[in-house]
Amino acid sequence: MANKIPLLDTYPEIESIWDDLTAKIQEVLKKGQFIMGPNVKEFEAEMASYLGVKHAIACNSGTDALVMGVQAMGIGPGDEVITTPFTFFATTESFGHFGAVPVFVDIDPNTFNLDVAQVEKKITSKTKLIIPVHLYGHAVDMDPLVEIAKKHGIKILEDCAQAFGCEYKGRKVTSIGDGGALSFFPSKNMGACGDGGMFVSNNDEIAAEVRRLRVHGTAKKYFNEVIGYNSRLDEIQAAILRVKLPHIDEWNEGRRKVAARYNQMLKNVHVITPYEAAYTKHVYHQYTIRIEGGKRDLVQAKLSENGIGTFVYYPVSVDKLPVYSGLKFDKLPNSDICTTQALSLPIWPKMTEDIQEVVVNSLKNALL
Repeated sequence: MANKIPLLDTYPEIESIWDDLTAKIQEVLKKGQFIMGPNVKEFEAEMASYLGVKHAIACNSGTDALVMGVQAMGIGPGDEVITTPFTFFATTESFGHFGAVPVFVDIDPNTFNLDVAQVEKKITSKTKLIIPVHLYGHAVDMDPLVEIAKKHGIKILEDCAQAFGCEYKGRKVTSIGDGGALSFFPSKNMGACGDGGMFVSNNDEIAAEVRRLRVHGTAKKYFNEVIGYNSRLDEIQAAILRVKLPHIDEWNEGRRKVAARYNQMLKNVHVITPYEAAYTKHVYHQYTIRIEGGKRDLVQAKLSENGIGTFVYYPVSVDKLPVYSGLKFDKLPNSDICTTQALSLPIWPKMTEDIQEVVVNSLKNALL
């Protein structure tokens, strides 16, 4: 059966800004400058202002932002990178390109994020970087993590692919570590109409290196200094994102209201609803519940039969992926449990209460 209620409906947002969006796209088409044009430059300035950072560097994808950030921070063969096992593969793929080794710290099952209290005991003389992932739109507890990193001389690269606009104690995530990576994949809270990403930092040297890396390793055209990449944000995508940026706080607040309604509707249902720590302002890129008792997959199948779109982020933790089959890692019980329990329900900023009621009633029936 085709989904009657999708996991994400992007059209209401697009419809609300249609005239501005089409006018901006037509403007780019008429000017005929499609790569690294004025919209990219303006978008970078507007993003730096919004995030409260010195440098915002647009690139081809969130993955590229991570890869170039890792390289700019000097991570190389044999270095150890502490991160979460409960994330998308791009997090570890980014430093795997340079021969660095993942060291996984288990998650807090309430937030689905890196358990900061377990980080310090995993640090060795080879540890050079920590990559916290602000999963589903909920911030990692950054202050104690920054304190640990400073104590040991370790850099922090924030993976904010799912957390654009999320706040940690009043600061936007990406602005807290040595650098941060954003994704503008179409399904993200602020998505482009194609791929796109951004690296942000308050560190002048790191930012300068990322700028050089994104255009074939050169600060001056045709005078290449290092091996770099072709990782530029298209002018049309930058224009689209510029139209969307002024609306992001409103859209994120819409997601928060939808999440609050879900929480109320599911109060007496046998699922574990998302947790929001006092230190963060969750932006609910995903509204992810936990279904205990080994019922998750059956419940998902029943919801699908009833036309309800859901998704499992993630069915296997990164340490269990085939690419790491030759490595041995410590047991990560919380991550393992969440891979069997996590289920993301439909959510978007303008989702109506009547649609949510259909989702919740279907979920109740599926749990019987």
